[in-house]
Amino acid sequence: MKLSIIIAVYNEAATVGTLLERVWAQPLPEIAKEIVIVESNSTDGSRDIVDDFAARHSTESHARILVIHQDAPRGKGNAIRQGLAAATGEILMIQDADLEYDVADYPDLLKPIIEERAAFVLGSRHMGPNGWKIRKFAQGGLRASIMNLGGMLFHAFFNALYESRLTDPTTMYKVFRADCLDGLTLTCDRFDFDFELLGKLIRSGFMPLEIPVSYTSRGFDEGKKIRLVRDPLTWLVAIVASRFAFLPTRLATEKSRPTAHRHETS
Repeated sequence: MKLSIIIAVYNEAATVGTLLERVWAQPLPEIAKEIVIVESNSTDGSRDIVDDFAARHSTESHARILVIHQDAPRGKGNAIRQGLAAATGEILMIQDADLEYDVADYPDLLKPIIEERAAFVLGSRHMGPNGWKIRKFAQGGLRASIMNLGGMLFHAFFNALYESRLTDPTTMYKVFRADCLDGLTLTCDRFDFDFELLGKLIRSGFMPLEIPVSYTSRGFDEGKKIRLVRDPLTWLVAIVASRFAFLPTRLATEKSRPTAHRHETS
C-alpha cells in the first residue's frame, strides 16, 4: 500500500525546506511513501529549495518524489487538484508547506484507513484537552479575532447544511482512500477547495473520522495567505454549491451514509 502526500508550495521559502525533510524522515513502517510537490512559480526561492530537495534524494529508495512546476500561481486548490491527479497511492493526504501541523501525527491519521475502520480521516485541531486552537499567535489582534469568529460561524453553517457535527471542517489534514474520489469533479482553485472536497466526499457517503492533531498557528506576517475580504465569499459559495451539486447516480445512491459524527481521542 502506498501513501501519496500532496504538498502545494507558493512563497514558502522560510519553511518548505524544513517541512519536506520532516515529511521525508517521518517513519511509515506499514506503507510506502510518495511525495507529490506542486510548486506554483514562487518569487521567494521556494522553487529552488524544492528542486534541491528532490535532487538530493533522487537516488534514494526511501520514497518516490514527484515535482510539478506550475508556470504561475493559480491558488492552493488548483495546485492540490493537479497533485491529486498525478498521485499514484491508494491513500491520499494533503499537507501544507508551512510548519503549523506536525508530521508526527501521520501514523495516527493513517491507522484507521489501514485498519479499514474508515475511508476518510480529518485531523482535528479542536479535539483533546487544549480545545479550540486556530488563532493564538502573539500579533494577531483584530484579524485573529475575526478569523476565530469566522471559523466558528463557517463550521456551524457547514455542519447544519451537511447534517454533520464535525469539530474542524477546515483542517488541512484530510486523508482518504484514492477511490473516494471516483466519479467526483473538483473545480475550486483557492481555499474554497477545502469545503468543496469535504462536502462532496460527505455527499458521496464518506463521513470523516476525526483524529486529534497538534497545531501551532502562524500569523499573517509569517506568510498566512487567507484574505479576509476575498476568501469568505468563495467559502460560502463552495459550501452551498457542493451541497446541491449534481453527483453521479452511483455516488448518490450506492454508498451508504455513515454515522453523522465520529471521532477518536488520543
